[in-house]
Amino acid sequence: MSLAALHTADPVVDRAQVHELQTRIRQMQATKLESRSLQTHPALAPLLPGGALKAGAAYSVLGSTTLLMAMLAGPSSAGAWCGVVGMPDFGAEAAGRFGIDLERLVLVPHPGDQWLTVTAAVVDVLSVVVLAPPARATDGDVARLSARLRQRESTLVVAGAWPQVEATLRVARSGWDGLGSGAGYLSARRVTVESAPRGGSGPRRRAELWLPAVDESFRASGPTRLEAVGPIQGVG
Repeated sequence: MSLAALHTADPVVDRAQVHELQTRIRQMQATKLESRSLQTHPALAPLLPGGALKAGAAYSVLGSTTLLMAMLAGPSSAGAWCGVVGMPDFGAEAAGRFGIDLERLVLVPHPGDQWLTVTAAVVDVLSVVVLAPPARATDGDVARLSARLRQRESTLVVAGAWPQVEATLRVARSGWDGLGSGAGYLSARRVTVESAPRGGSGPRRRAELWLPAVDESFRASGPTRLEAVGPIQGVG
């Protein structure tokens, strides 16, 4: 089996299904990374406080599925089990080209109204979890999930704004290579990624990346550097 997934005919996931998901993942998962930080891709390290994903913390990625995949690539290639909750259009083939190990990837495309319960269950057994929340979470729900992350030393990457994150990343500028004189094929996408630390205070970071490069991987497109940039909307 190349990847694990929980599929349900009913959009509402009940407690029995959540328990089944936890049991299945524990059976498949041989090891769990013990480090307090998780290795990230070298191209993203300059954008993250401490140069790595912090165990027990949350991060926000605004408006880019490819950037979400890039966030998973480093931990996955280092041996971490990863999960994606609430993203039915998440492309496993593209994820594999980005370096994500599909043998250690769990997909829950349709968590239903119990998406927070499902996310908490997945956080129990996986090192890094990407979540696309279908609705706004209450302060109490965020606090409980944050406590679960710290307890399990897992990392949450949220597609969209989320409270109390370690950093918020977004693609600020984007351009494609490959077209010339109105003809040709789009072959590589160069982006500027900006990162704001917790609370939006302190210096913002900016890096130039190929996302993807011509070979469909991603990497830095030039020297990364720390720059002061404008505020990122939705940081909190």
